[in-house]
Amino acid sequence: MENIVWTWIIALHKGNDQSDSPSPRLLPSKMVLPHEWRNVPWGTSPTKSKKEDQRHITFFVFNDIMGLEKDASKGVCVEDIKLAMKGHVKDGYNFNPITSLSVNNQDYNREPSLNDRVHVLVCIIPGSTARLEDDCVRKLREVRLAARDMGIPEIAILTKIDDACPEVGKDIKNVSKSKHLKNKIEEASGVLGFPPSCIFPVKNYHSELNTSDDTDTLILSALRRMIKSGEDFVNDL
Repeated sequence: MENIVWTWIIALHKGNDQSDSPSPRLLPSKMVLPHEWRNVPWGTSPTKSKKEDQRHITFFVFNDIMGLEKDASKGVCVEDIKLAMKGHVKDGYNFNPITSLSVNNQDYNREPSLNDRVHVLVCIIPGSTARLEDDCVRKLREVRLAARDMGIPEIAILTKIDDACPEVGKDIKNVSKSKHLKNKIEEASGVLGFPPSCIFPVKNYHSELNTSDDTDTLILSALRRMIKSGEDFVNDL
């Protein structure tokens, strides 16, 4: 049974490239941060404004934490996920599977800003997993309910689709034709509560030496939805 891994997009906002805004940051999906709550600089995403002939940059940060597990002594505490969504967890904090972050801890952020809060909650689900453990599903639903109460949008990513479906393994272009993947998405929707339109199939890069446009299209489609959802969340505050 593989972990359900959580990824957060935070600090999502726009600014002119000539302003004093902080440098854009992104955590690449290949980097694994299994134990720490932290962000890592990587790249920029400049776009042109429709209203003026100036470049604008969308700033966003991925924060990756350890996954949920069925064993109570392993994986991230649900209460810590809730604190992280509210912005109370400082960068660099090492999650403790046994004890959640206390108010008196030096890594507890007492006065979180909008940039400290989570703007999009993303659940990463291995498509090659036969079924999700009941305890993991229960924890996941608890986190999703908390995110819903905070108004945080939620997205699910179904990874390793080439392992889950032989047809897709032969040709990634078969992703839209695969009945097996369609059933997988419907199954995940029924168990976890995500609408099928919010579950994005993605092929992982593993041992490839070169990138693929077809693989990148799936990844960028999911990323575009994350950014759009985050922007909508921030703009509605």
